Amino acid sequence: MSALFAHIRTLIEKNGPISLARYMELALQHPEHGYYRRNDPLGQDGDFITAPEISQMFGELIGLCFAEAWKEMDRPEKFVLLELGPGRGTLMQDALRATHKMHDFHSAMHVYLLESNESLRGMQREKLAAYGPHYLDDPGTLPALPTFIVANEFFDALPVRQFENTEQGWRERLVTVDGDELEFVLSKPDPAFLLFIPQELREAPIGTVHEASLPALALMRQLAQHVAQNGGAMLIMDYGYAAPPGKGTLQAASKHRQADVLERPGEVDLTAHVDFAALRHIAQGQGAVTLGPIGQGEFLQSLGIEMRALQLKYNASPDQARAIDAALHRLTDPSEMGVLFKAMAVVSPSLGSLAGF
Repeated sequence: MSALFAHIRTLIEKNGPISLARYMELALQHPEHGYYRRNDPLGQDGDFITAPEISQMFGELIGLCFAEAWKEMDRPEKFVLLELGPGRGTLMQDALRATHKMHDFHSAMHVYLLESNESLRGMQREKLAAYGPHYLDDPGTLPALPTFIVANEFFDALPVRQFENTEQGWRERLVTVDGDELEFVLSKPDPAFLLFIPQELREAPIGTVHEASLPALALMRQLAQHVAQNGGAMLIMDYGYAAPPGKGTLQAASKHRQADVLERPGEVDLTAHVDFAALRHIAQGQGAVTLGPIGQGEFLQSLGIEMRALQLKYNASPDQARAIDAALHRLTDPSEMGVLFKAMAVVSPSLGSLAGF
């Protein structure tokens, strides 16, 4: 029995079943035993791989996208470039390398990172040492400057609550304990649960499930307000849906394979598909303009990923050229990450647009 399982079991035995969101919070962010607090989960030796680790093209295009937006804003003398959950720092490193000849852009830039994993912070400091990154613990402390934010596969890891429509009404899925195993149980019906259910699902068939991430909505409200008031743009790239699917999407991954979400808390990755419709609604409520969501493939193609692939292949060996083609396929093809993964932008009214949309 792991120390985190013992902690969760004691918590449940003392206070009763906990929400799925509370379980995810403990499993992912417990100060000592949380999955994202312990070690590097990325790469072939980890549990999953993200787009920046697949190809340098991904981060390069995002860097150039923000640089173009900075120029459209009449080149502010100071601005913030913030990444949420920067992993090994690969995306930011690629973005800054792609824009290194834009000296005014770099001299005006202040790099900020939101990261809870000390091991990954070490990698980020090493890769980005030349830029002196600032670490952010609370987005509310961002300086009042134009801000460009990238969140790649960040929102999917924020805790969700799950609600199920039953013959007795909407009930919440909770986590309880039975001996040495965790299991799901349904709460009592509560009319207040309708506050979390989109209008189009409130009369949905029995068995319909809806996920709501209150931390995601709170963070979006905060960042969208900041962008609307100070100028800039936020780019979210993640797997998710443009309309509620009516089913649960919570999943666990370990060593690149699917795992049980309630087994080995703190040792497996937990994610849920992002509700882009809910994020868009919140952002618009803060006075920001939203663009998309559109498929990641369409977005990257609009930014010129195919041309960038040709440039990289020009001096590449045959093996390198095949690797570039494979990366392009994985990032953009509908059968891979091209459709399930989506891109959405939140921009200030003064900017109004963003390359790629």
